[in-house]
Amino acid sequence: MKTTLLEKLVCPKCKVTLLCTVGRETDGDILEADLKCSGCDRHYPVTNGIPRFVETDDYATSFGYQWNKFRKEQIDSFNGTTLSADRFWSETKWTPEMMKNKWILDAGCGAGRFLDIASLSEAEIVGIDISSAIDAARSNLEGRSNVHFVQASIYELPFREGAFDLCYSIGVIQHTPDTSESLRSVGRMVKAGGQFATTIYPRKPWTKLYSKYWFRPFTTRMKKEMLLDLIEKIMPVAFSITNFLFRLPGVIGRGFMFIIPVANYVNEKQLTERDRYQWAILDTFDMLSPYYDQPMTEAEASSALDEVGVKVKRTGQSGLNLIGKRV
Repeated sequence: MKTTLLEKLVCPKCKVTLLCTVGRETDGDILEADLKCSGCDRHYPVTNGIPRFVETDDYATSFGYQWNKFRKEQIDSFNGTTLSADRFWSETKWTPEMMKNKWILDAGCGAGRFLDIASLSEAEIVGIDISSAIDAARSNLEGRSNVHFVQASIYELPFREGAFDLCYSIGVIQHTPDTSESLRSVGRMVKAGGQFATTIYPRKPWTKLYSKYWFRPFTTRMKKEMLLDLIEKIMPVAFSITNFLFRLPGVIGRGFMFIIPVANYVNEKQLTERDRYQWAILDTFDMLSPYYDQPMTEAEASSALDEVGVKVKRTGQSGLNLIGKRV
């Protein structure tokens, strides 16, 4: 934890300044410390350089397991693709120039897929995650002095309202217990005039007919290790079958994608077959394991953000991709 981050942090309960007692520090990076609220006397530890404001992964345990198990798969810096960069820039509509010297919040950073991209700008990036995935993110991006890591709940963010110039949350909101409150909570972190971007699973009349929802009542109750083991055992056959079926032309191929819950990206040319196989395991697990999977309509998401003064519009990207600013 850098001292510059400490200046941003407050008690998530009462929003009062935190007092830091350093236990261990290396080259200006606080590795162990105690953060004491000067208002309510609560204490929060800093371990492995990460201030921690939650005691448990809670509903996000599967993500902690997932992103520590598949720590590098979707990080452009490790896989040699531009897939995460392409998605980040297209879904935020930001540029490195507009991000320069800004404070930016990544709400639900996972293993740091988009932190990796955002940190290439001259901005200070704060990644928060409720799960132990935050440790995977720190490990992946160790050495980048403009990246900060915080373990916290999206509902009790340890920052004052309006603390950030820009905020984004990509592929996260649908996996939280109360999607509307999640959006409001992140929206409050944007300063007046600041930019906001999010991408959420869209809900349409037929969404819940998608095959993954047939299996989730069972897979979400399985031990995560058992589920992953099952997926890994099935994948050699499932990958071969979907390699053929998902490539069939038009509505036929799309139909098979709808009724077979396997994440085989047959049209993604940047991925080698080996990488595509690993992504198939990872994203099939990602479809079936999260405790919550709650798509939203554009009206629901826009209404929630409007309540905290964030005005958004939908872009032409796939999914429910919204961008805008806080007025």
